[in-house]
Amino acid sequence: MPGSPAGKKTTVIGCGRWGAFLAWYSARCGHKTMLYGRPSSQRLKELKSIRKNEYLELPDAVEISDDLNKALAHSDFLLISMSTKALRGFCEQVPEDLLVGKTLVLCMKGLEQNTGARLTRVVQTATKGVCSVAVWLGPGHVQDFVQDIPNCMVIDSDNVETTKVLIQMYSSPLIRLYIGQDLIGNEVGAATKNIIGIAAGMLDGLELSALKGALMSRGSREISRLIRAMGGNEQTVYGLAHLGDYQATLFSQHSNNRAFGENFVTNKKFERLAEGVPTLNAVIQLAKSHDVELPICQALHKILHLGDDPRAVLKELFLRPLKSEL
Repeated sequence: MPGSPAGKKTTVIGCGRWGAFLAWYSARCGHKTMLYGRPSSQRLKELKSIRKNEYLELPDAVEISDDLNKALAHSDFLLISMSTKALRGFCEQVPEDLLVGKTLVLCMKGLEQNTGARLTRVVQTATKGVCSVAVWLGPGHVQDFVQDIPNCMVIDSDNVETTKVLIQMYSSPLIRLYIGQDLIGNEVGAATKNIIGIAAGMLDGLELSALKGALMSRGSREISRLIRAMGGNEQTVYGLAHLGDYQATLFSQHSNNRAFGENFVTNKKFERLAEGVPTLNAVIQLAKSHDVELPICQALHKILHLGDDPRAVLKELFLRPLKSEL
């Protein structure tokens, strides 16, 4: 495809919704692609059996494997899509010699729940720095991409040359990739937009959707303070990883975090993964350690973890008198 040098190899680690899409997309870009999943994974068994899931059908060019050593040997470029809580354990279980010289691209959004660490830091620590690490972030849902609805995303790393190589490999008319220039800001922004998405869902469920404008304005300003306190550029919050992802997270019917928030306040079960929930715990820790006031995050913490009434907390948050705009 234009702008994407074909014929290179890609390994995708993780066969859930986004992992399967990445394998589909990598093959679409013309790369020789292998998709890895754990031997016990029901999703992998389904893909091996019928080569499709509820979102897409994998082309024949995608090889599917449950052999981790084989998957790691397949390519120097590993696209990783898994839950944040599984990331450190995965990296620690892989022998160092199988990761030396490889580039791990974290196609996932979150912070380590128990430590508040950024995911690139988790990988660098767990792998003892033997590989390069990048992130692939920004808006987009599988359901839209497979219908040929394009979007823009961002890739960032500590090494701009690594970033450029990845952008050349994976840019296409379907996904336009931009060069990130603030790894801290992009990681924190991408993780925290899921928290704002939960708040948006709660407003929907409480029939207070008109307050989403205030949520977006105040949410981006709030997170910019956290990014600055952690050493990033506060302006990054207005890029693709955070504000640029608000439509897909705060409004889309495909957003798990928005749906979780709506279901929570309407007392309905929600079976899918909403990464904003564990991320919230990490952010509350970061707010304390960096002495940053995060009213929206702290309000959600009261609702989700302290049992406070959602309507009362959110009305107090947005409708309290005598408060400056931001």
